[in-house]
Amino acid sequence: MKHGRRTLRRGIRLAAVGGLLCGALMVSNAMAGEAPGGTGTTAGVPPSPDAAESLVARLGTARTAGSWIGRDGRPVVAVTDADTAAEVRRAGARAEIKRYSMEDLRSATETLKRAPRVAGTAWAVDYASNQVRVYADSTVSAADWSRLSEVAERAGGPVRMRRTEGPFTTRLNGATPIFNGTGRCSVGFNVTDGRDNYLLTAGHCGPVGTPWFRTTQGGGRLGTTVAGSFPGNDFSLVRYDRDDGVDFDGTNAVDIGGGRRVEIVGAADPVVGQQVFRSGSTTGLRSGRVTALNATVNYREGTVTGLIQTTVCAEPGDSGGPLLAQGLALGVTSGGSGDCAEGGMTFFQPVTTALKALGVRVIDGRLPGEARGTVVSPPPPADAAPTARAVGAPVGTDGRTVPGIVEFRQLALGSALIGVSVLGLIAARWLLSERAKREQYRAEYSHTWT
Repeated sequence: MKHGRRTLRRGIRLAAVGGLLCGALMVSNAMAGEAPGGTGTTAGVPPSPDAAESLVARLGTARTAGSWIGRDGRPVVAVTDADTAAEVRRAGARAEIKRYSMEDLRSATETLKRAPRVAGTAWAVDYASNQVRVYADSTVSAADWSRLSEVAERAGGPVRMRRTEGPFTTRLNGATPIFNGTGRCSVGFNVTDGRDNYLLTAGHCGPVGTPWFRTTQGGGRLGTTVAGSFPGNDFSLVRYDRDDGVDFDGTNAVDIGGGRRVEIVGAADPVVGQQVFRSGSTTGLRSGRVTALNATVNYREGTVTGLIQTTVCAEPGDSGGPLLAQGLALGVTSGGSGDCAEGGMTFFQPVTTALKALGVRVIDGRLPGEARGTVVSPPPPADAAPTARAVGAPVGTDGRTVPGIVEFRQLALGSALIGVSVLGLIAARWLLSERAKREQYRAEYSHTWT
């Protein structure tokens, strides 16, 4: 009997301790960021995405075919042979052997670029599937689809074609809306050249010379577009007016709804597989995954290249809005297909490309007196490319901004699991104690029982 009681007690305790460990891990994953990027592995820590990209660059385009973040959060490098795979594994990353090299994939995209332009099409390299995916929206005719199929056949084996339900459109209109008298866009990020302050938004929102206002009636003049690029790229620079009552406080934060905001402290390039967030006045805060880089989209207005492709949804009114991850500016909304009811794909102009072309930098949005610590991107969740969804935004304190975005669903589940495990330990201790007392009484007084 005592042996059975000890076994039961041990089993309950092990289950509860396991629950505590799992809950703590979920909370840690929801709250913590990745370790800052390094060049190798230490103490079992996998290399950063930057280190994986450096590894790809060192091995060369004939032996590799890109890298991405895997389901377990570790970098994955596509290679073309077993010897290269072994070298990647020795560096601490996971290797997957693929048929086509990066040279093959780039050759296919060059063939697509040389073909006659077809509005309503897009393409990007999908590293994980080792394919160049070509998309044609609902506006592409059967004849154009047939001609594009012929081009894809000439491009070779890596090309795969797919129809999309909605048209590829620029998401004109937007996190904080701005108006130019004929349309609406969104503020992306606040930037500076050291002398003047500007806002960065999408290039298709308006050409150089476009005036911008806070209201649809032309009230509250903000500034004027002084530089930009569209098509080709999709970014523009709006200089804040100095003498029109514009109250710019020099900060930089993204509005995520409910009076809350996220401080922007720098800019970075995303990696394939990374979890990212977008904010817009039409659809609010949304999350998704980076599925490809250097994507090309043939809008009706012209072709834009070098874009970030994601599963984050967007709708008209979100153009120019910010793409971010953990306080880092990644991109501004360019366009896409679908909506936030059925899902879709959205493309973003990389911020780093725009900053370099315009000669500006992102304003550090932290409030005066706050620590200037390193900000890193959060580890991606286990799922590879979830459907875009609305996300619970972080809550600030006393009107202050919050430093980043956490996975509150995972945080809540982890906290609940910890709570249940603790209650289980307490309940098990009490129940086993009561059982022990009953058995003690039974042993002491059994001679009086009939």
